[in-house]
Amino acid sequence: MDWPALTVFVLVYVGMAIGGLPYLALDRTGVALLGAIALIAGDRLTAEQAWAAIHVDTIALLFGMMVLSARLQSAGFYEQVAGRLARSRLSPPALLLVVVLVSGLLSAVLTNDVVCLALAPLLVEAALRRGLAPLPYLLGLSCGSNVGSAATLIGNPQNMLIGQRLGLDFVDYLADAGLPSLLGLFATWGLLVLLQRGRWTESHPPVAAEHRAFDGAQTWKSLLVTGAVVVLFLATSWPRDHVALAAAGLVLLSRRTRSRATLALVDWQLLVLFAGLFVVNHAFEAAGLLASTFAALRAAGLDPSEPATLFVVTVPLSNLVSNVPAVMLLLPASTHPEAGAILALSSTLAGNLLLVGSIANLIVADQAARLGVRFGWREHARAGLPVAVVTLGIAAAWLALRGS
Repeated sequence: MDWPALTVFVLVYVGMAIGGLPYLALDRTGVALLGAIALIAGDRLTAEQAWAAIHVDTIALLFGMMVLSARLQSAGFYEQVAGRLARSRLSPPALLLVVVLVSGLLSAVLTNDVVCLALAPLLVEAALRRGLAPLPYLLGLSCGSNVGSAATLIGNPQNMLIGQRLGLDFVDYLADAGLPSLLGLFATWGLLVLLQRGRWTESHPPVAAEHRAFDGAQTWKSLLVTGAVVVLFLATSWPRDHVALAAAGLVLLSRRTRSRATLALVDWQLLVLFAGLFVVNHAFEAAGLLASTFAALRAAGLDPSEPATLFVVTVPLSNLVSNVPAVMLLLPASTHPEAGAILALSSTLAGNLLLVGSIANLIVADQAARLGVRFGWREHARAGLPVAVVTLGIAAAWLALRGS
């Protein structure tokens, strides 16, 4: 038994579960990075082995898509989206439907974490200016972005990882996940309207979110490049990481917007979290501990390589340690032909179950708190739990139908 590797692994995943380590000012990223450092400093891995453990193609794809989203954010694209919503004359339920659909569709292409980070404060401001309660729209944003991001292999970090590691075809995955995600968006809206029960207004002092000046030229350039990226993903077999990096390079070429301003909006913390977890998981697997864990599960009648078991196990694990670490743990057991779609849909839709199930949820909660709007685990669970159950049910039924 490799006790040092096991100890580091357990401490890191405890940190993933509780958001840090007791008595230390470490968040999830810090815990993952410290775990990787401990393995190298403790001679469990060489620096070369640690570097080789990092899935560079996944990191490159995630980075490239982050740059595209960051360029749209710096160009004021999200302000334009929120402004149109604020100026609309739609009824509160109809406005909520638009928020759910827009956040879901944007997240399917531009990564849900970035969409939530950019839109959350703007939605709070827009809702309060109209005298509306911001909570249902924040729930629509967080739940809708999770559900919508499940539709594609670029909608969220875990889907990117699954697609790259399992070599999934973009179109084939869309056929598996597109319809349940779309139905899930409408189900999310219906459940939120039902839970709101007419309590749409709220007396709250207005707030002012940070706004960026709109740059039409940069916005259209970035949208055209993003559209071209999606077309290439759909129509060619070119490596997605290469396409994303080339697109990032194109949008960084500008005579007016400094690259520093765009790169400052990239979520470097998430990239470091990925790198740290890759190293920690590699050490755990290289020591034979992952194989022993799967063998023990099979002896107990739980075989993660079986489709139904993989779907069921992914849901609680995603809410225990968050969906990205959960996917990293389960990928070695994902050998069934439908494992990619099962793992992507179940891990992403399970993110709505609890506030800690998805980074997107935590981003919305943090942005709301900064503007004095309460969005805690109770408020989220009241809506997130039924949304997760219903959307997971839709996905399970569709996958069963596809596999029959």
